[in-house]
Amino acid sequence: MYTPPAFREDDPAALAAIMREAGLSTLVTATEEGLVATPLPLILDANEGEFGTLYGHVAKANHQWKLAPVGEALAIFPGADAYITPSWYATKREHGKVVPTWNYVAVHAHGPVEFFEDAERLRDIVTRLTLRHEAARADPWAVTDAPERFIDAQLRGIVGLRLPITRLFGKRKMSQNRPEADRVGVAEGLGASEREGDRAVGAMVAGNTSS
Repeated sequence: MYTPPAFREDDPAALAAIMREAGLSTLVTATEEGLVATPLPLILDANEGEFGTLYGHVAKANHQWKLAPVGEALAIFPGADAYITPSWYATKREHGKVVPTWNYVAVHAHGPVEFFEDAERLRDIVTRLTLRHEAARADPWAVTDAPERFIDAQLRGIVGLRLPITRLFGKRKMSQNRPEADRVGVAEGLGASEREGDRAVGAMVAGNTSS
């Protein structure tokens, strides 16, 4: 991932937070048949390995797990993003030499991927994923709410994956390269948007201003 110094995010806690907050990531593997990608939720075990280890699962019918990876796999975690119009820049009124851009947050995690069919490991992953995404609900659903034989049958239809992270790259592009007056204009413009995602990015840009 191309990451100019102004946008580089190196803080381990911040990188872990971005990965945990991403509802859906994308697993990419290079194979002899070309690149293969699957959108899927992943969970991060930050205590396993230098950069943590990712766990998840794919459908057994998904041929990605059957194709031997060439080199490391890549897990892409998207964060908040928003279109930035140059109309918000103070410098537009000064000289007009401005163009649109996009602000965004992303983390790329690289590492060797292992696929497995062990039922107990699969049950553990499914349980952990469920706990994570049901935790905020007033009446959370649990794997044990379903009949055990039904869950066993469902587990036979998926394949687990483990990806110990060997390289981790983070990018937080939030107008840091713009003058202060431009950042203020971007924060105000996004803050007035009807889109919740835009307002979230606006708050991040505002955090980069001194006002």
